[in-house]
Amino acid sequence: MKTEEKEAKPRYGIANLERRRYRRSPIRLPIEYYRADSPINQTGQALDASEGGLQILFPEKMEIGQNLNLKLFFSSGSGLNTIKMLAEVVWINTQLGEGEKHYRSGVRFINISPEDMTKLKIFSASFS
Repeated sequence: MKTEEKEAKPRYGIANLERRRYRRSPIRLPIEYYRADSPINQTGQALDASEGGLQILFPEKMEIGQNLNLKLFFSSGSGLNTIKMLAEVVWINTQLGEGEKHYRSGVRFINISPEDMTKLKIFSASFS
């Protein structure tokens, strides 16, 4: 019996451009964060959200693997809601555009309560 090795073929087409587990929803929401090893709070802005994580504009450069405590703020009806989570930086964009002062990074959720995940799903669905 002959063992065949399959050669990796390049994949093209719309269906293969994004291999994400969860659908992303564009949002523009303020966040408050602090590094897991520091009590100093900073602010940033979430750009999109999914069930797996967020894309965030940070005022400082992050490191891959860094853990952050995040609080996402959004309004619902007449009230202000927050979603708390522990997240890990999984990618960073090291290139800033001309005049840009923020760093774009992706974080994945490490710990988020089921209640907060439900709030995020409901809120994100309103943008889809």
